[in-house]
Amino acid sequence: MIKIEEIVSFIRKTLKENNFSGAVLGVSGGIDSAVVLGLLVKAIEKDKIKCFILPERDSPPDSVKDAILVCEKFGVNYEIKRISKILKALGIYSYYPPASLIPWNIRAKYAKKRWNSYSRHSNPYEMDVSGTEDSEFLKGISYYRAKHRVRMVYLYKEAELRNYAVIGTTNKTEFLTGLYVKWGDDSTDIEPIMHLYKTEVYELAKQLEVPEKIIKKPASPDLIPGLSDEEALGLSYNDIDRILKKLETNESLQEENPEKVAIVKRLYELGKVRNKIRNLSLLNEI
Repeated sequence: MIKIEEIVSFIRKTLKENNFSGAVLGVSGGIDSAVVLGLLVKAIEKDKIKCFILPERDSPPDSVKDAILVCEKFGVNYEIKRISKILKALGIYSYYPPASLIPWNIRAKYAKKRWNSYSRHSNPYEMDVSGTEDSEFLKGISYYRAKHRVRMVYLYKEAELRNYAVIGTTNKTEFLTGLYVKWGDDSTDIEPIMHLYKTEVYELAKQLEVPEKIIKKPASPDLIPGLSDEEALGLSYNDIDRILKKLETNESLQEENPEKVAIVKRLYELGKVRNKIRNLSLLNEI
């Protein structure tokens, strides 16, 4: 069983050592932010936690309701701030036809159809991490990543008004496979669950009594409407985590499905590529 108190102590210690007065957290309605909030309320006083729900034009219809459910479950203060106007001002929505009058489920089908059109030729996620010159694909990358970066700018704006830390929600599976947005959801002050695989995050959610609805909903990177993490990665989290753990510990993979092993190995290598790019510095390039 995952030791909650160790994570709680880490949060308290890090906040104290860095002279933060509290914590700001973006709550998406997904399991990672729900678990992190559950840990935060055990670590510090609830009146020192400020949560923000930051939907935009393409956000799933139930995301705000689910985020509110999580915030109210843990009894913390929250605000809903829509970032659509900021994205519109940046010209992001001009990339594609206006969608305000189109039902979300139709937009989701369209976006997934475009994703699947690439998957017939290669892995779209691999194109994303490794780089591509496909202009239409790159337009989509710019479109979706901008949303994460705007959210992070907003969270830091609010955190610095209060001398609060911005709390991250990246887990170990996401980090090892590179499933994050550079200068977006990876840019935080404290990462309480980055040592936990996604399957362990689900275990922790049960211990913290995260609402069942949140535990059961498919995890999503919130990049492409209707696309789940597992669809993007090409395997279930159970398979990914089991094989990743064996790769990390050099354990035998003989009993594993070779096709699945090949996929996870490739994801693992893609993660290394993305993490290397994330940590590039001018000094290293001189």
